[in-house]
Order: sequence, then C-alpha cells, then structure tokens
Amino acid sequence: MSNDIVPQGYGDLLADLKARVRVAQLRAHRIVNTELLVLYWSIGAAILERQSVEGWGARVIHRLADDLRAEFPEMRGFSGRNLHYMTAAVRAWPDLFSQVGTPKVPLPPIVQQPVAQLPWGHVTTLLDRLDDQDERDWYAAAAVEHGWSRGLLLNQIKNRLRSRTGAAPSNFDARLARGDSELAQQLTRDPYVFDFLDLTATSSERELEQGLVDRLQHTLSEFGRGFSFVGRQVHFDVEGRDFFVDLLFFHVEQTRYVVVELKVVRFEPEFAGQLGFYVALVDDRLRRPERHAPTVGILLCAAQEDAVVQYALTSAAHPIAVADYTYAMPTPGALPSADELAKVVDAALATDATAE
Repeated sequence: MSNDIVPQGYGDLLADLKARVRVAQLRAHRIVNTELLVLYWSIGAAILERQSVEGWGARVIHRLADDLRAEFPEMRGFSGRNLHYMTAAVRAWPDLFSQVGTPKVPLPPIVQQPVAQLPWGHVTTLLDRLDDQDERDWYAAAAVEHGWSRGLLLNQIKNRLRSRTGAAPSNFDARLARGDSELAQQLTRDPYVFDFLDLTATSSERELEQGLVDRLQHTLSEFGRGFSFVGRQVHFDVEGRDFFVDLLFFHVEQTRYVVVELKVVRFEPEFAGQLGFYVALVDDRLRRPERHAPTVGILLCAAQEDAVVQYALTSAAHPIAVADYTYAMPTPGALPSADELAKVVDAALATDATAE
C-alpha cells in the first residue's frame, strides 16, 4: 500500500490506539509507583521493628544502605538518607498498608490513604516540609485530587494553601442556601498569592489585570481547580451605559459564574456595592437558573480592615467575598535583610547618641 494513500477511518483508528497506549502507560506507571512505595514502606517498617527489638542505633541504617547498594547496584534509592525517609514514612503513616507481606512475596496494599497514590518524591517533600500530620494528609489528598507535580506541591506548601483556602470573609452564608454557601466559600482564598507576576505595590489595576491574563495558567492555578476563564473587561450595556467586569470566570464543578474585581488600594465600602452590581448583572444576563448555581463575586484589594469589611458585607445584597492579594507570602521567622538590619543598627546608634 502506498504511503501516500490513507484509507478511510485510519485517523480514527490511530487516535484510538494512541489513547489505549497512553492509558496503559499511565496504568503501568501507577502500578510501578505503588509497588515501589510498598517496598520502601516495608523496608522502613522492618528497620523500625529491628531497632525496637534489638536496640539498634541509627548508625546501622548507613551500613544497610551500603550493603543494599552493593547487592543491587542498578537500583537507585538505597542511600542512607532515603532509608531514613522510609522509616520516617512508617512513623508518619503507620497504617498506610494493612498488609505488606514478606520481603519475598509482598502483598498488594489493602488500605490506601491518599499519600499511597503519590510518587515517592512527593512523600519525601511532605516529610521534609511539614511536621504536622493533619497538614501532611491534607496536602497529600490535595496533590492526588489536583494532580500536582512535586514542584507545585512544594510551592503550595510554601504559600500555605491550606490556611488560605476558604478563608476570605464573605456574606455567602446570609445570601446563599446553606449547602451552596459552604461550597461557594471553598472557592475563596485569603490572601491570593500572585508570586508569578513581576509587579510591585505601585502597579496599576490595569497592569495587575494584564499580568493575570498574560499568565493565565498560573492565575487559574492560584484561583483553584475548576476555574475556567471567560473574559477580561467583559462588556455589558445597561440602558445605553457601558459597564465592564474586570475578570469573569466560570467554575465548571459548581457550575457558577465568579466575578472578580481588582483594586490596588485599600478596601472601601463602595467597592462592595460596585461588585454586587456586577454580580447582579452577570446573574441576570448570563446565568441560566435551571442549569447554573447563583453567581458570586470576589473582590481583591491591596489591604482591608476587618470591621469595615464586615459592615460592608452585612449591607451587601448579593453574595460577595473580600480578600487581599500579595506578590509573595512572607516566610514565618525569616531573617531580616541586610538593609533592614542596617536601619535597626543606625536607629539604635542614634538613640544612644541622643541619650549621651
């Protein structure tokens, strides 16, 4: 058959076969990952058991590492450090697998927590970066649900995603049905971290908006799973007057529009009224009540005072939330910069000189 002649239906067959191969590759990868995790967990459990029974010290781990690498030179993962990770994983998740079996005949895992579905590199990141077990389990479940890479998992931990999720003050509980208000609240974060933007505190609203659109993939990642971009400066004509929504999203899992307004200044009560107007407009013009959940709004501003926000939310007639945004999350306990230290020293010297 000539290479130039493509029979009818060939393209469909090729696409189907490619899909089958990809599914098989993914299934094989998951099986290999699970088997590796079972192996590592069983090694860690065996070491901890012997240490408990025989009273072995930590030094024996390095000897085991040397002997295992000598026996299996083609295998990676038998460093002393990794063996320590194996024992740490067993301490963190002692019931990760209800049966591991003997070293010769490992049994398949019967009870799988979310962490059991993650690559080993993700597991070591959770052990390295988090001390609290609830935190580890939360980020493990989120990584599985959202398909985070190891780098993205690390970034979400650094940016303290768990403490920010659902944290924005809102009036959802007063403006939406109970179950729906709880769902809508989970769409919010406080603060939003736009550390992928090359902007400063003096940037304009238009620059902030342009940056979020230019880095749309990062923006959607920060807003969270399920957000899809509808448009920027979405135009509405109301009796001959022009109105523009800064950013409009649609949440595909909750089937609702989300109106986002940007302010590069401190929150003012009138901002709530403006956002409420846009929420009502989108709800009336775009939402299909038989198919879509009620529209909500999120106002992002440079700063806010809790009492002012709460009064504004109480008086707002439509479901809205108010959150801060930042370009970088401060690191708890971070050391001051050299310039900051110099200012402190200069101030102290000046005080001493005055006292003299």
